[in-house]
Amino acid sequence: MKTLRRAEDRGGANHGWLDTRHTFSFADYYDPKHMGFRALRVINEDKVKPGKGFGTHGHRDMEIISWVLEGGLEHRDTIGDGGVLRPGVAQGMSAGTGVMHSEFNASKTEPVHFLQIWLEPDNAGVTPAYDQKNFDLTKGLKLIASPDGADGSLKINADAQLWAARLEAGQTLKRDFAKGRFGYVQVARGEVKVDGEVLKAGDGLQLEDVASISIEGGPASEVLVFDLA
Repeated sequence: MKTLRRAEDRGGANHGWLDTRHTFSFADYYDPKHMGFRALRVINEDKVKPGKGFGTHGHRDMEIISWVLEGGLEHRDTIGDGGVLRPGVAQGMSAGTGVMHSEFNASKTEPVHFLQIWLEPDNAGVTPAYDQKNFDLTKGLKLIASPDGADGSLKINADAQLWAARLEAGQTLKRDFAKGRFGYVQVARGEVKVDGEVLKAGDGLQLEDVASISIEGGPASEVLVFDLA
């Protein structure tokens, strides 16, 4: 079964400095029909104005992945990590027993556009951890995050895999799902066809009892694919 979640059906708000869209219930947006999918709890698409950002705030017992689409996102936290994330660099943070961090647009002149993803952990109370890695998305689906850090991916405390790809127009990729697994496709930019159905930037597709999907790229398209328990 495939369930489509169109970009315009998401929640969110425009706070002036922040234009945010929520695939699942978050902050002031609440929809009991969209509380998450399997371990996937949050996909927020954020656009932050130059010089603005999220001041120091706390998280615990959540696996958080940040994926920048345009611009630079500056990260600082209380476990001694920090830096500027740019397109192609994924950040993973296991909040565990608790971590404080801030995220700001690294530019005073250009906006930053990014996705923040939360996954519910398999185990609570782990020691907080942080990592960031650069990924080449020009050669098919690339594993970005996994429970065992396979193929150089970020290691996360959740039974989930996150794959990403940038596709040229007409380029086709296939992704298989093992029996009993679930999938979620999020279009980060551009337009793709999943098994012939057109999905545009911000659209999401929930997959249940689906053995495989075919993804055909459109102009300047980028897609995230989750494999979930």
